[in-house]
Amino acid sequence: MDIREIQETPIWTLYEKGRNYHRRTGIYTDTDRNYRMYNGNQWEGAKLGDVEPVQKNFIKPIVKYKVSVIHDNLYGIVYSSQNYENQAFRKAAERYCEMLNGYAARVWERDKMDFKGRRVTKDSAINDEGIIYVNFDRENMYPINEIIKKNDIYYGNENDDDIQSQPYILIRKRMPVVNAIELALNEGMSKEKTAFIIGDTDTFEESGEAAKIELDNMVTVIYKLYKLNGTVHFSIATRWVEISEDIDLGIKLYPIAHFNWEEKEGSARGEGEVRCLTPNQIEVNRTEARRVLTVKYQAYPQKVVDVSKIANPQALKTVGGTIRTNGQPVEDIHKIVGTLPPAQMSPDVVKLQEDLIQVTRDLAGAGDTATGQVDPESASGRAILAVQQASQAPMTEQKESYKNFIEDLARIWLEYLIVYSENGVDMEEKVTDPRTGEETIQLVKVPQSALEQLQATVKIDITPKSVYDRFAQEQTIENLLTNGLFNVERVSELSVYAEILDDDSVAPKVKIQEAVERIKEEQRKIAMIEAEAQMMQQRAQQFLMEDADGQAQQIADAQSQLEAQLMAEEAEYADDEAELDEETAEAEEETDEE
Repeated sequence: MDIREIQETPIWTLYEKGRNYHRRTGIYTDTDRNYRMYNGNQWEGAKLGDVEPVQKNFIKPIVKYKVSVIHDNLYGIVYSSQNYENQAFRKAAERYCEMLNGYAARVWERDKMDFKGRRVTKDSAINDEGIIYVNFDRENMYPINEIIKKNDIYYGNENDDDIQSQPYILIRKRMPVVNAIELALNEGMSKEKTAFIIGDTDTFEESGEAAKIELDNMVTVIYKLYKLNGTVHFSIATRWVEISEDIDLGIKLYPIAHFNWEEKEGSARGEGEVRCLTPNQIEVNRTEARRVLTVKYQAYPQKVVDVSKIANPQALKTVGGTIRTNGQPVEDIHKIVGTLPPAQMSPDVVKLQEDLIQVTRDLAGAGDTATGQVDPESASGRAILAVQQASQAPMTEQKESYKNFIEDLARIWLEYLIVYSENGVDMEEKVTDPRTGEETIQLVKVPQSALEQLQATVKIDITPKSVYDRFAQEQTIENLLTNGLFNVERVSELSVYAEILDDDSVAPKVKIQEAVERIKEEQRKIAMIEAEAQMMQQRAQQFLMEDADGQAQQIADAQSQLEAQLMAEEAEYADDEAELDEETAEAEEETDEE
């Protein structure tokens, strides 16, 4: 079949519709400009002549500061079961949720989500929106999180920022033709049809100037996601051929999480920082260029010479050179060579430029106070934190949005895990030996029905980790230690102090409570040791007073008591395991009956 005889795929038709919308609203050109302004290429396209492209880039430090405010915290995913109807399942549910929490922590570490989260936040601050597309590795049962640029995602409804209510979503990818053919063959396409996977030069839509220059023969591949009968369907196509046709993923959520820096009425894309800072940045750069020109042409003395009366004018440019006159008296040299004094520049120019930078930073919430430019030697960690936290109040919206973004990711991970665990999934569980107290890791096969019955919800634990947060925590602990609150006699006071602290207090409430429990546990152990020592002393005295037969009987009784105690502990541990297995089996039976 000739390529002129085939038609464009339906997915490509939808892509053309989205691409035309992006061009009409200026998304492609706007993206390039936003990243240029952030990266410092702020004179792009300007005709400067002999003017140097000087600039004072205040956009980058503002963006970096605001991104760092969001990532001054550690984020932990916590799953909890909402299945309160089945009380018999509650204990097993808590156990499974603990396993899921460990699973999420391993995914976070394995997929470098701290780094990817920062990239998403930075994209959002610069270019309105940060996006992650989640695929799933069914062999290893792990989600794969891929950062998608704003230019490469197309919503069916560009006026709604609710991802899950979109009629469809398109994701555009550029890949070498050989990779696209390999993908098509893996999806079951015949080798003859791969001839219609043809390279193109559609790079205008790429995000960033560097991405528009390609080395290999590349092709545009479009991924389509849409919902049908409550589940997400998936297909892949190029312009001329469908690589994969309508696969039911089985999940109910679109595997896409996006983070809008700030809501924009009537737009799915949001509003970032850079666009509104650009006019002020341009004016600051223009003012700087004018100052440079003024200095260049007027800030230095200039020579005025009557060259007709000088035999060697080139000597005027030589330091220490001899100037020969054409018979003119040396006394009249000032009539031949003179200088113009430098012009004075109005201080209003410098003041205007500095005011523009400072006011812009202050209005953006990234002034000196907000960024912590105070002397830590002259202020306590708590005082610095109080000032910073007050100045960071406008960032609450972005922090909440990023928290919601992580929650969306966690829900998508769980959706994939439930759908693809039809044969169960191996999860790690911490087990404590009741005799030795030693912790070990064991693999537990968790059935799909148990994951479904959890009805799990997600919340995000946030832990501050900034320098001044740690400084304030260390100061608190040091003050408690200095005041003797860690002494055994005052542990009750320390316990009350920890109890009345707010959960989000700068003071490390959890650590203090752990210290209280550790002190109490040590006291209990000491008391038990002392009691046992006293009892052993009494028994020793009693043993010495007995005859040989009586002593033998006491030894035999002690051995029997020890063996019985060990057997009881082992039986209790086995009963706990059997009870959990029984609860799981009952939950599976109930799920099957439903």
